[in-house]
Amino acid sequence: MKIKTEEITKSDILTDVLNGLSKSPKMLPSKLFYDEKGSILFDEICELDEYYPTRTEMQIMQNNIKEMGELLGEGTMLIELGSGSSQKIKLLLDHIPGLAGYVPVDISSEHLISSSKVLKDKYPHINIFPLAADYTKYFELPLIDKHYDHRAVYFPGSTIGNFTKKEAKEFINRIADIAGENGGLIIGVDLKKDKHTLEAAYNDSKGVTAAFNLNMLNHINEELNSDFDVNKFKHFAFFNEEINRIEMHLVSEDEQVVNIDQSNFSFNKNEHIITEYSYKYTLEDFENIANDRFDVKRVWVDDHKLFSIQYLKVKD
Repeated sequence: MKIKTEEITKSDILTDVLNGLSKSPKMLPSKLFYDEKGSILFDEICELDEYYPTRTEMQIMQNNIKEMGELLGEGTMLIELGSGSSQKIKLLLDHIPGLAGYVPVDISSEHLISSSKVLKDKYPHINIFPLAADYTKYFELPLIDKHYDHRAVYFPGSTIGNFTKKEAKEFINRIADIAGENGGLIIGVDLKKDKHTLEAAYNDSKGVTAAFNLNMLNHINEELNSDFDVNKFKHFAFFNEEINRIEMHLVSEDEQVVNIDQSNFSFNKNEHIITEYSYKYTLEDFENIANDRFDVKRVWVDDHKLFSIQYLKVKD
């Protein structure tokens, strides 16, 4: 099994970091969470009592997986964006009749290699074409030498919420290009809910989310030989009710200067770096995001209406 890599260079990371820290307020892209350690920490987050999205999404899938598989149908080439540890995909792989193949796409090549090997051992009959790439940017699919009838993209979790609404619309339109004619999309969409539930999910009692957030600075130090002192920052997350989004920040606990490449960045005490937005949607809100290129064909929600999984078809 070959791993195709759309090389993510230090130059790309440097550009993202320098651009983000030059903004006011300072920002860092959430994709920098996902080095190997960050991917492991995120898997731990998904197991936390407070973090409802993963278990709720899995419950929705388990309750409706036969219908999901049938909607995707025979001859599907399944493309997963942000495959991570590939836990959720196993349900789909077990239930899509006549699956033509599977393309896991993830930014962390180490995590992708390890999870793809596990899947290949479990599903030796399935053609797997792993791709290490930043799926938030344009990428080319690996060479697929197997016949398939159509493509379907799987975008699980609540990752669509990490984009602003304008960015989310642009990204959904790019997914339509990937899916192509007669293509489909199965996507997880986190729903609007009470502030207490949301803030608890991003401020867990074990501090795993805090470690995940802070690890972004370790990742940047390792990639760019910068000198963030992680001990001088703290995790902060809250629900911005006016904009309907969770915001994750790193807060400087002292005045300090960070050196990155040939640039210096000064931080005041209590100055924030924004590391993630997570927008929460109503079903109508999300349909308005997707409706340029997709028709919403099926929506599944849990009994408490915390989370949704949606099946969309590319418009003719």
